[in-house]
Amino acid sequence: MNGSTEGRAEGNGRVFQSAGDQHITEHHHHGQPAFPSGPAPDSVRRPAVGRAPVVLRDRLELMTQLRSALEDCGTEQVYVLHGLGGCGKTAVASEAFRIATGEGDRVGLWVNAPDLASLRAGMLAVAADRGAGEGELAAARNGLRAAADLVWEKLDHSDQPWLLVIDNADNPAILREGNWLRTSPRGITLVTTRQVAAHWWPGATLHHVGVLPRADAAQVLCDLAPERGTAEEAAEIADRLGRLPLALTLAGGFLAHQVISPWSMAEYGQALDRGNEVDHIELLDQGAAYSGGNASRHLTSTTWELSLNALHSQGLPEAAALVRLLSCWSHDPLPLQLLTGPDIDTVVPRARVESALRGLLDHSLTRLVPGPPRCLRTHGVLLDSIARSTPADQHDVLVSTAAELLGAVVPDVSRPWAREDPPLAPYVPHTLALLRRATQWAGVGPAALARVLERTLRLAVALHRAGDYAAALSVAQDALTRGAQVLGASHPAVIAIRQRAGRSLYRLGRYEEAEAAHRLALADCTAVFGASAVETLESCAGLAPVLVWVLGQKDEAVALVRRAVEGRTALLGPTHPSTLIARTYLLEFTAGPGTHPDAGAALVSDCLSEVGPGHPITLDAELNHGFALVTADRQHLALPLVRNVVTCSEHTYGVEHPKTLAARSLLSRVVGELGRSQEAAEEAELVAEARARVLGPGHPWTQWSLDRLAERRHALDDERRTGGGDEGEAP
Repeated sequence: MNGSTEGRAEGNGRVFQSAGDQHITEHHHHGQPAFPSGPAPDSVRRPAVGRAPVVLRDRLELMTQLRSALEDCGTEQVYVLHGLGGCGKTAVASEAFRIATGEGDRVGLWVNAPDLASLRAGMLAVAADRGAGEGELAAARNGLRAAADLVWEKLDHSDQPWLLVIDNADNPAILREGNWLRTSPRGITLVTTRQVAAHWWPGATLHHVGVLPRADAAQVLCDLAPERGTAEEAAEIADRLGRLPLALTLAGGFLAHQVISPWSMAEYGQALDRGNEVDHIELLDQGAAYSGGNASRHLTSTTWELSLNALHSQGLPEAAALVRLLSCWSHDPLPLQLLTGPDIDTVVPRARVESALRGLLDHSLTRLVPGPPRCLRTHGVLLDSIARSTPADQHDVLVSTAAELLGAVVPDVSRPWAREDPPLAPYVPHTLALLRRATQWAGVGPAALARVLERTLRLAVALHRAGDYAAALSVAQDALTRGAQVLGASHPAVIAIRQRAGRSLYRLGRYEEAEAAHRLALADCTAVFGASAVETLESCAGLAPVLVWVLGQKDEAVALVRRAVEGRTALLGPTHPSTLIARTYLLEFTAGPGTHPDAGAALVSDCLSEVGPGHPITLDAELNHGFALVTADRQHLALPLVRNVVTCSEHTYGVEHPKTLAARSLLSRVVGELGRSQEAAEEAELVAEARARVLGPGHPWTQWSLDRLAERRHALDDERRTGGGDEGEAP
């Protein structure tokens, strides 16, 4: 839709229009105006804007409709441009004004309407422009006649068609109460507002004005600062600024007007990347000196305060508290479920959350995104601006509350992941954004930060269990870096996150990094918790797989796992889930020709009794029991067990989850060693193709699977050449 969406507000086709002139009873005050009125504008014949765009970028569909209405002698129409402050509504109105007056024969009339006094002064100036005499104007100013009736009488009888722009009408109540907005047979009215609620604009045609497409946003920067960088550098800055026209205008103004040490776009982008939200907003606002116009509306640090102040005056002070809470999270779509937790009471009373959110939506400070899940989307520059202005004494409670609300939707580490669980991806950017706020804001205490790290760890664990190892690693590494900077590398929460990062590195095939992470975690655990602590035993269990399967250090790996089994048995008991996991590793690492068939059976029995069938721990134990049987040359016993693990894994994890693929890979081996070459090759092909999709073609496990596939196909070719087949083989 070229940055805008259109709709017609429901109504009877009229805009604030009564059946006839209103009868108004007014108190007459001699010697001063009866109603508040600001100073008359210098002119209503030119847009009251700062620096107009060099070229209006994008908005093609919207401008086509406005141009058509202006050129076709359109009348009796009201268009309302609504959207977030800074999205360029006034720029669109200014371009429409230029078309009406420069390319057509219309009179252009411009009224700035942020408050009642400015609206009255501007509209009476319009009446004067359209022929009202001084006596008529004085009567309207002193309440001797209805001011709005005078204005529209003159507009209705104008000798020329006109375009009336009512700019910054963010409080439509003042338009309705004074009946200031009407239709006319002589012209078109164009309103700009942050107020999106359709009930304010009955009969009007509504257009949402949003951020710019990437290419157009980059071109805005190039228009303003054409010699400061390339189009791609401009596009990267535009992405960083969320393609918000106000932010682009400020950045372009700054770049274009530096004299002593001019910055390139690349240098500006680096400055945005280096700083926090305070630095970003201050850097942007330096460009306001070159934009002209209303300072409060041309500063990212203050433009949205106008809307929050209006909400406060309307009895919604909770809206400011809610948007401060939103500033703890990301500009990415935020699931509405996050705002339903009981802990939100510490910031906004739950009974007031709905009305506060409705206020933010009505003033275009956030937008609904259709689901599932239903989400909010709030612009990143707005969030940074709000975060910058939030009092420091509120930082700790906001961070703590945001962490608790995340905790209500991110699974606890004690609960196994299931395929039916809601997707976790929507919460990743918000968890990382909260982590950044918690480490950048002053006044956030260690307890709140530790709570954020615990939620981050839970998310990393859940992502890992879901098979999204890259996302799990990204979350863990960001938390590790920021947590270590603030709390220190030996803080328990930081150590736990390092352990998790090591596991994800291993699953991603980055084995040397995984070993280093696990060895560092083991050393830290030993120093902080002691050699026999549960945390230290966790590091033993995490390091072992890297050593045994990748680095060929089987003896050390087995010793570490035995240490974990013995230590967990002593601390937690032989059938505690953590002990069962360590026993599963030990069965896998010690499997060989001498493995007794009952060695794995006892473990599987304990898992079934403790956690039940189909549980991830049980599936791992059954799979490793099958592996041990295969290495002991008991493929016939292994086959039904492994087939069942494949079936259960597909149900629990999904067909392409890495654990399902591991089970299918073992199945390919079992049937191949039983002489079923066709099935072995088919299973191996499924594994190789899926691992290439899931893990990438360069992952070591993908390469290993391709090698096994080549072997299975070679065996199948040999079988076909010799005339062999699957008939008569074991089931």
